[in-house]
Amino acid sequence: MKQRIITAIIAAAIFIPIVMVGKVPFLLMVYLLASIGLYELMKMKKMRVFSFEAILSHILLWILLLPNEYSTFLTENNYDKVQIFLIGVLVLLLYTVLSKNKFNFDDAGFLVITILYLGIGFYYLFETRDNASLGLVYILLTLFTIWATDSGAYFIGKAFGKRKLWPEISPNKTIEGFFGGVFSALIVGVLFYAFSSLDYSLGRLLLISLIIAIFGQLGDLVQSAYKRHYDVKDSGKILPGHGGILDRLDSLIFILPILHLLHVL
Repeated sequence: MKQRIITAIIAAAIFIPIVMVGKVPFLLMVYLLASIGLYELMKMKKMRVFSFEAILSHILLWILLLPNEYSTFLTENNYDKVQIFLIGVLVLLLYTVLSKNKFNFDDAGFLVITILYLGIGFYYLFETRDNASLGLVYILLTLFTIWATDSGAYFIGKAFGKRKLWPEISPNKTIEGFFGGVFSALIVGVLFYAFSSLDYSLGRLLLISLIIAIFGQLGDLVQSAYKRHYDVKDSGKILPGHGGILDRLDSLIFILPILHLLHVL
């Protein structure tokens, strides 16, 4: 526990000031975190992290992460990010042949899903913060709601949890803890309605909190499913006491695209 607390304090001391600054420093941090996430998932599958497929995967991920204002060099040449990504998918499939199946169809499919998972999630992390007037408030609302959900799920699940939520994927999570997390998230929605600068109705903030609580916990289960499938305890070791980058950001990068695609932020 002591190691977890120390790591959390150091991580917060680095992360929070960069979030406050936003813009290019935050974009660079997003690129770094996404790249580490790709490394963690490739290691999880025991893929070579110094290889043609790894280099191509990082390039495709970095292109997906490009904000619109930085992707004009693509549009000037009559391309967009989706077209570049599709070309990359075809190259990965072609490489299964050229490598004589040492890099196989399963590897290619894994990388395509992984690049999309990380690319979409981290892209919307920057897009959320990049809102000039409310980006910081959006990020804080999301983070506080995630933290409240995690804490509520842990403590209520520990005190009252009896029925397993999804034992095949995460044996420690309970149904009681799940609803405890939802209840805690709704409290954050009420607090932001009372004290934040957001000009949202209480109903809208409660809806946002509900979406974050439900899909945040599902995002955590997605990462747990990855780890369970590849028989690893943590996604990485970069954060002592916590695991990897994806062990800490799995909920965040899962729910931000959903909030934007549902047009509730």
